[in-house]
Amino acid sequence: MTTPQQIRTGATVDVDRTDAAYRVWLKDAVRKVQADANRSADTHLLRFPLPEHWGIDLYLKDESTHPTGSLKHRLARSLFLYGLCNGWIRPGRPVIEASSGSTAVSEAYFAKLIGVPFIAVMPRTTSAEKCRLIEFHGGRCHFVDDSRRMYEESARLAAETGGHYMDQFTYAERATDWRGNNNIAESIFRQLELERFPEPAWIVATAGTGGTSATIARYVHYMQYDTRVCVADPENSCFFEGWTTGDPDVTCDCGSRIEGIGRPRMEPSFVPGAIDRMMKVPDAASVAAVRALEQAIGRKAGGSTGTGLWSALKIVAEMVAEGRTGSVVTLLCDPGDRYLDKYYSDAWLAEQGLDITPYTAAIESLLATGIWPD
Repeated sequence: MTTPQQIRTGATVDVDRTDAAYRVWLKDAVRKVQADANRSADTHLLRFPLPEHWGIDLYLKDESTHPTGSLKHRLARSLFLYGLCNGWIRPGRPVIEASSGSTAVSEAYFAKLIGVPFIAVMPRTTSAEKCRLIEFHGGRCHFVDDSRRMYEESARLAAETGGHYMDQFTYAERATDWRGNNNIAESIFRQLELERFPEPAWIVATAGTGGTSATIARYVHYMQYDTRVCVADPENSCFFEGWTTGDPDVTCDCGSRIEGIGRPRMEPSFVPGAIDRMMKVPDAASVAAVRALEQAIGRKAGGSTGTGLWSALKIVAEMVAEGRTGSVVTLLCDPGDRYLDKYYSDAWLAEQGLDITPYTAAIESLLATGIWPD
């Protein structure tokens, strides 16, 4: 404590809190996270088959090939490096996260990698497969009945345990280096370099934290590309309403059925001013699109992939109608085997009151005729 006598005499006050043991642990933890990135290859850019004479190429950035099987692996790595380098993550203390599943799976992986406990605070409706994967990586699932309570419950657990609440919804957009460093946007443009339309007309993303759309849009602006960025939002999410009305306080009364995207509030990591366009996509359309994807390329994917693909196909239809050529990119966010009891279950669709028939017909019409039904 600085005393009045020290102030009067102008004595130098020097407090050194160097913790040599912690710095040794920190260096090793950062090395392990960076080594994981160094071992990982880039993810694939898959082509969705469209009629050649349209002169339009549709791609899906396949983020399901990360070690933890989703787009959130990139985010989790960035969040752990951000938390470590800020001195927030400490040895022996738990990392806590509010998540609908995929981010928690990836964060459980990195927590195990550096040897700290992990607790995922999730809605009770989270798919059983995601819960199994979190526990497989050494994490613990802590359920809430109301998804809107995830934030306060995560903060409470962090205070109770002395751990760190990672808070992806606040820090996603600032933890990622949007100028480059092999972020998802830089990877997309590098992989398109030898394609016939290397600068896409549109990139379509979906929003959970909003960090991915912020990274892509910022990178596009920074590199001075003409690419436009569209965000597809599911039902029971407030991003679309907040973006269209300019109201940062808009909320939604219930959680999204499309796991991993859609939020009941405008999250701090969602950057409305960076993006060009938004679409509100019915949940039944998301399911129809993800099933159409399996028919087209033989791959199952999660519902958020369907939300983005539906919007991308709508943009493709506009380009066909206007006689424009070019490329469109969207994301394959995670694998469908995590959702066999949901988006690939007719019983679940009936339980939810979702009829995908008209949306399936719309996709089939587009691919057959180039016309998007009214």
